[in-house]
Amino acid sequence: MNWQPNRQGEMTLQQQIVTWITEHIERGDWVAGTKLPTQRQLALQFGVNRSTVQQALEELKAAGILESKVGSGIYVAPNSWYSLITQTQPNWQTYIDTSLHKPNYHTIQLINEYEQRDDIIRLGTGELAPTLLPTAEIEASLKELSLQPKALGYSSPQGSDGLREAICEYVEKRGIHAKPQNVCIVSGALQALQLIAVGLLEQGSIVFQEQTSYLNSVHPFQSVGMQMLSIHRDEQLVQTLAQRKRKRQAVFYAVPTLNNPTGGVWTTLEKKQLYEACKASRIPIIEDDVYHELLFEAATPPIKSMDESGQVLYIGSVSKTLSPGLRIGWLIGPTTVIERLADIKMQTDYGSSAISQEIVLHWLQSGKYEKHIKSLRKELLLRANFVEGILQENFTGIASWEKPKGGFYIWLKFHEPIVDKELFTKLLHRQVLINPGYIYDPQDTQHIRLSYAYASYEELEIGLKILYECVLKRL
Repeated sequence: MNWQPNRQGEMTLQQQIVTWITEHIERGDWVAGTKLPTQRQLALQFGVNRSTVQQALEELKAAGILESKVGSGIYVAPNSWYSLITQTQPNWQTYIDTSLHKPNYHTIQLINEYEQRDDIIRLGTGELAPTLLPTAEIEASLKELSLQPKALGYSSPQGSDGLREAICEYVEKRGIHAKPQNVCIVSGALQALQLIAVGLLEQGSIVFQEQTSYLNSVHPFQSVGMQMLSIHRDEQLVQTLAQRKRKRQAVFYAVPTLNNPTGGVWTTLEKKQLYEACKASRIPIIEDDVYHELLFEAATPPIKSMDESGQVLYIGSVSKTLSPGLRIGWLIGPTTVIERLADIKMQTDYGSSAISQEIVLHWLQSGKYEKHIKSLRKELLLRANFVEGILQENFTGIASWEKPKGGFYIWLKFHEPIVDKELFTKLLHRQVLINPGYIYDPQDTQHIRLSYAYASYEELEIGLKILYECVLKRL
């Protein structure tokens, strides 16, 4: 105990004393509850003024490492170890709270968590049931592939030349005329939105969308400083866009075919009206068209097929049709835009999985993909009819809905505003998971995005019965 601070050192005398006491506690020399020598004794030992010791002790007390007991003295605090850990580790919560990307709604965090559990009935999940995935066929196709060494390396910036060529041929059937240089392979549609957000728009740009929108449940634009504006597509659309945009950059995000979450389908006239309205104000359109292949009837042409000036950025994907695990989608747009986004993509992930690209290429070229889509549509139609039958039998007096036109969802609207966190939680306690409307529109307390694509027939029947029982208790 003959240590004294170094008066010639870089640290102040006070800081040297703080460090010395802290080290004694860290080594276990002074355990919790140990009484320290008096300030006078420490000042004599250290050869410093009593005020210097007092300031050092006050600093340690403020940090929770020491504590005073009136009339008794100063002691090592019971929680000194925890206080020391928080002193030596970065304050990660501060990093998290001040980070760029916005956290998801708590409800969505719970959805993401509980979707991993096998004992949960998933009535809102936006993906295909494992039984609907062509697992055996994909496994068989791996044996049919003849992989070149290059396919095991990093992908090229815009993606596989062969796959981009095949996608051009595939979208030609939708009336979209594109060359491989107009295509960028992305890791799903969400990555396409993220690339657009950071690669094309400045902070403060406007992202126009419909009132109920998938974008409200994720934050690719909000997290980089974009302003989300919900508008109605009415006869005033041209004026509304011009007035709201003014001199700022803007884009319009649209899901015209099988909207997520409403399942709505625009007519050809509605698509043309939006295209012309955006064209008048030079507003690019992001057309998210990942569900169109799942329409039960013939699809109308996409907005991109009307595009004569490179105004529309078109997004497609196999995540909703073939396998979300392959993580393969595509973005079609002007060459300069595609090159810019491909450059950013290479800076973030060095390209989408080359092996996944080879699998998708094989499925497109062999005809397996279109054959699978036809079979999948039939199965989804059976599921949609099954769920609608249950709704007609039990829910007609308390809710309304439109007959599904394809895809995964029925946008179920209750007559009363009962869809809130309480209902969500009560269903979760009964092992039923829903996607409430308020995650797509914060003001929505009447809708549920009901999915018939994931749960089994038995689970759908049980889950809807529990939903009905919980709703009745709220009415």
